[in-house]
Amino acid sequence: MSYAHSNMGSGSRTARRTIEFGRTHVVKPKGQHQATIIWLHGLNDNGLSSSQLLETLPLPNIKWICPTAPTRPVASLGGFPCTAWFDVGELSEDGPDDWEGLDVSAAHIANLLSTEPPDVKVGIGGFSMGAAMALYSATCYSMGRYANGNLYPVNLTAVVGLSGWLPGSRSLRNKIEGSHEAMRRAASLPIFLCHGNCDDVVPYKYGEKSAHCLSSAGFRYLTLKPFDGLGHFTIPREMNEVCNWLIARLGLEGSR
Repeated sequence: MSYAHSNMGSGSRTARRTIEFGRTHVVKPKGQHQATIIWLHGLNDNGLSSSQLLETLPLPNIKWICPTAPTRPVASLGGFPCTAWFDVGELSEDGPDDWEGLDVSAAHIANLLSTEPPDVKVGIGGFSMGAAMALYSATCYSMGRYANGNLYPVNLTAVVGLSGWLPGSRSLRNKIEGSHEAMRRAASLPIFLCHGNCDDVVPYKYGEKSAHCLSSAGFRYLTLKPFDGLGHFTIPREMNEVCNWLIARLGLEGSR
């Protein structure tokens, strides 16, 4: 899949190059397969570490798909190459969004879900940059298309974001309010956000602003749960909240 890298500072383009995603790890359901969830790792991580965490959760009816992001230069790291779903500079409301990178990764994620059985519910979750990617996918689902205009092919039923933020937040409300169908899909998609109030990598205020932006754009089925004293990592108590939420929202049987 080709991708034209967009310079974060000037918006200028370099020559097109091929983006290769890393290895995808799958955690098969131990019980009846009722749901499939893509789980997206954070910056400079991989799908293996996600799968090792997820296979310990008491959710026997979920199949987890844990892809690995491409290795690419990242502006916030001074151009150092590492696994990243898209390019990102300093987190700020004025910073440019890497729409091309977001779309390439969102399409790759949707393609992984598109072959799941029709009676299986599908969702996307992630941590940090993976959470940002999950929330961007939620906006693509609501609008029915990616930023590049291509149709979004998956019917999402749940989105989870831990310690993340929302790319493209400035223009989201106007885009969704321009379509009754987009408003309908946004209003019906459950989203669960968790964020530590001691996060020094993606400060809590960005999680809070993201939740406010999504809510004001019409995502009514949204929960933001703060965690006192939590930094930029996950803890068992947080994952327990995620498990409880998924069981309730997806109507999973035989869990726990």
